[in-house]
Amino acid sequence: MGDTMRYSGLIRNDLAAAPGVSVTFFTQGCPHKCKGCHNPETWDFEGGKEFTYETLEEIYEALRANGIARSFCVMGGEPLCNENLFLTLLILKEVKQHFPQVKIYLWTGYYYEDLIRSANSHMEQILDLIDILIDGPYIESKRDVTLPLRGSSNQSIINLKEKRNESKDK
Repeated sequence: MGDTMRYSGLIRNDLAAAPGVSVTFFTQGCPHKCKGCHNPETWDFEGGKEFTYETLEEIYEALRANGIARSFCVMGGEPLCNENLFLTLLILKEVKQHFPQVKIYLWTGYYYEDLIRSANSHMEQILDLIDILIDGPYIESKRDVTLPLRGSSNQSIINLKEKRNESKDK
């Protein structure tokens, strides 16, 4: 694998990913390779485009465009595989630093229970920055187009912001 950080793409005004208007960032590279995947072009870790400082500037511009409040969505590829953890953390930290009120959604093929058991400091920091986590692999036999935010019934929507607030209250 090369030394460059790679990403698949960016949608500046996404109306489909989450409620309202979002800026959606697609990571490049995925170990899951789910049958029936919506984005198989994101599987190859060597594919996509090089992530640069200009890419970050483009994200900032998109988040502030026309004074419209937007969410920030991260999907893949797989944003939480080892190869993408550093880039995912970098982007989430930058977005939260520049736009503290932005709501962050992240889609992963891993299950939350496995992620919180990870002894990786990048993973812990990432989970602390996400508001809504959509977890679990896409399973074609469990496909359900009526479900909000997810493609198959095995996937869950987890409000990590609520979970953080609950643990602070204890």
